[in-house]
Amino acid sequence: MKFSSVMGNRQKLDGGAMFGNAPKALWSRWVETDELNRIDLACRALLVETENHKILLETGIGAYMAPKFKDRFGIQEDHHVLLDSLKELGVGHEDITVVILSHLHFDHAGGLLTSFEEGRAPELLFPNAAYYVGEGSWDRACSPHPRDRASFIPELPGLLVESGRLNKVQATDVLRFDGLAVHFYESEGHTPGMLLADLRWGGNQRLVFGADLIPGRPWVHLPITMGYDRFPERLIDEKRVLLEALHRENAWLYYTHDAGAAVSKVAFDPAKKKFSADDARETLVHAELGSV
Repeated sequence: MKFSSVMGNRQKLDGGAMFGNAPKALWSRWVETDELNRIDLACRALLVETENHKILLETGIGAYMAPKFKDRFGIQEDHHVLLDSLKELGVGHEDITVVILSHLHFDHAGGLLTSFEEGRAPELLFPNAAYYVGEGSWDRACSPHPRDRASFIPELPGLLVESGRLNKVQATDVLRFDGLAVHFYESEGHTPGMLLADLRWGGNQRLVFGADLIPGRPWVHLPITMGYDRFPERLIDEKRVLLEALHRENAWLYYTHDAGAAVSKVAFDPAKKKFSADDARETLVHAELGSV
């Protein structure tokens, strides 16, 4: 079983929005800003190759946006970086058999779509993949609140339904692919119905895809949330439960938005009652996590 971090299109977003009510005097210790107060963000996917499957967790933001929106959301590249990154691993988007999405915000699901072309509607990629998304996050994408309407791609739900390959899952479901079991950790703090893929294999190995519950190492700190989170206090409670479990089990935490790290363990300082990232790795390429 092989695990590979896969880079997609990068973003720059306002640092204040990404750190919620934390003051810049605090969060500027962890990240640098540009002249517009924006910080660098990755849109990182995870490829898991089993004997019979190529499983992609998330697809990043992609390159589907028109130029004016691309500039607004700080997308750094014009081409579909995720597809190029997969090719470097010897994988075409046609080879992917499973795509698992934590939720349908554009920076996690936009990579499902072809690159922007003037006068041409976007089309779905990954023609041989089954798409999995939580039922709650699906409902939110189909009927968003005015506060987060702009976070969704209006035409995406229809394209997924038309594909005939959409699967809506519950938090209690378990997907099995050869020796890999995909459980789900439900988190409502960022957006209703978000499901974090909780990968387990080899008897005692575990990796959780942090999605937007814990998008990068700074957000491992318990009180740190984003301005984009719908319910910050609930998110902190959900984060505490997950971090305690990851620390206890010496499991891996995967970061989709961290510009400098793909994966880490979780440390805990009992004196300060503080969680932090430990043993962070910039990339994860064709390695069995149990031997990293």
